[in-house]
Amino acid sequence: MATKLFLRLHSFPLTTSTLHANLIFPRKHSLPKPLSVHLFSASSSSSSSSSQALTQTRIPDPTLSYGPSLHKGYTPEPQQHEQEDSIIDEQDFTRVFDLAALRVPAKDCFALEKRLRGHLLNWPRIRNIARVPGDEVDPELVNLLGDRDEEPEEDLVSLERRIYGKAEGDGDVLSPVLYREKLARTFNSRGYVKFRNLAKISRPTKKKRRIKDEGEEAARGEGMRGIGKNEIALVEIVEEEEEGGDLKGLLGDEFEGRVRKWTGPTRLLLLDERYSGRKVEDLPEAIKVGLKEDMKKSPKSTFELVRCKLTLFYNYWQMNEILEAMLPKHIIVPSAFETVGHVAHLNLREEHLPYKNLIAKVVLDKNKPKIQTVINKLEAIHNDYRTMQLEVLAGNHSLVTTVVENGMRFHVDLATVYWNSRLATERQRLLNRFTRNDVVCDVFTGVGPIAISAAKIVKRIYANDLNPYAVEYLERNCVLNKVERKVEVFNMDGRRFIRAIFASEKAKGITQVVMNLPNDAAEYLDAFRGIFRGRPKNGDFTFPLIHVYGFSKAQDPEFDFHERIRIALSEVAVDVEMHRVRLVAPGKWMLCASFILPETVGFA
Repeated sequence: MATKLFLRLHSFPLTTSTLHANLIFPRKHSLPKPLSVHLFSASSSSSSSSSQALTQTRIPDPTLSYGPSLHKGYTPEPQQHEQEDSIIDEQDFTRVFDLAALRVPAKDCFALEKRLRGHLLNWPRIRNIARVPGDEVDPELVNLLGDRDEEPEEDLVSLERRIYGKAEGDGDVLSPVLYREKLARTFNSRGYVKFRNLAKISRPTKKKRRIKDEGEEAARGEGMRGIGKNEIALVEIVEEEEEGGDLKGLLGDEFEGRVRKWTGPTRLLLLDERYSGRKVEDLPEAIKVGLKEDMKKSPKSTFELVRCKLTLFYNYWQMNEILEAMLPKHIIVPSAFETVGHVAHLNLREEHLPYKNLIAKVVLDKNKPKIQTVINKLEAIHNDYRTMQLEVLAGNHSLVTTVVENGMRFHVDLATVYWNSRLATERQRLLNRFTRNDVVCDVFTGVGPIAISAAKIVKRIYANDLNPYAVEYLERNCVLNKVERKVEVFNMDGRRFIRAIFASEKAKGITQVVMNLPNDAAEYLDAFRGIFRGRPKNGDFTFPLIHVYGFSKAQDPEFDFHERIRIALSEVAVDVEMHRVRLVAPGKWMLCASFILPETVGFA
């Protein structure tokens, strides 16, 4: 039965003889003991068919590509724990890989890493240096114990001088406890006589981390007790028991049968996966030469070749790797989604709908804490308010979020208003065409992504939308971004708004008009016919530059959209500048047409 041990002080030695005496694999033993080591790393029910599809083998498959994969390695022994009602069992995605590692002194690990970099593990998100918990030693303690080659009497003398306070004048530094007592005795009405390390002494201790609930600790299992929520990997050093005296009664259970000499802090250099089953004589000469050179510089350095187990948990694997393993092979794995604040907006195909909850759970797990809600659009937009029928698949059910774009903050409720983050680049392109002398009229403004951003540039903004909820959020966002004095808000139909605004005195200063309603904007262009009728042609007014958006499925989308504009304006001679915004669907383009309103249309 294998048990887990953590490295403690005086637990495991490093031999101090020759290189070949040190570089040995532990012999096979009936009771291997895994030693837990944490890495320096960032950070629908799972059906039986999907679990069986993952290869669980200890023998490396040469046909598989380099690096970690759910089709490589093997799964650990199942642990009994209370599994919560979850779509995914995270333990099904735990994979164990057999590796070899060099255990070296901590002070030599970085120099050896540079020499052996081509032969070390090069897996994504995995550091090739592993720290051994419980193996850290205070540098002062190392100096206290002194050099191994020194006589033990000298170490005892130095230790006695520090313990009994006889080290202040003979070169040894007084221990912190004794120095604090001495400092306290020197306190008088003028304060402390000396202030060495006074800041460290008077600094309050840090608050201890909150202890997790016992139920959560028990649910994670005894074997997972050293693994945090966000940890992605764990290394276990497989050690073998050595014959020795039984110190259980003296030092406790963890020191049973281990009479070993203290060696100081060590690190593990994880070797490449192709060296996992090799012995010392089978290692490349480059590794041997690197170790010999380091031993020449540091004769007291010791090395040990150990066998390790690298365990990769659910948090390590990427979203596409999890979905590829769980979805049927004939289904395309969804890899892209739109992000609106804390909401991930999916557009799933019909083939994905039976697995929509599974996909949403993986998207939520792999994008926390930025993503807190995952939604899916049920059908296309057909209503006048441009709102979508959405379904919350995972996370909280709040669709009110905050979006930051072009340095502006926008409050958005996706259940009642329209927002498309994929048009951020197009909105920025349009903003670059505005100047400080412009007066802009935004006919279909929504919550104000163009109007509010343009308010920082232009003189004045006239923003309109038919949706009363969008107008409410538009007013909030104007106050939030401190542009309420430059934005005048209207709530009316787009055609009525165009006729009303150009019939007033405000029409004289309007220089640009934005019509961002791709589905119907071209149909509203007839409202510009005759907007200057009844005014003298030599009057003081300008013909605005109009930016109108639309969709086209034609083979020549620019020509098709141009024809629709000329039909709406009832004008043949219209000089239009076309711009392809993005491909919305296969064969369907979103276009932006920019043109100056013809004089014949304005006075029609």
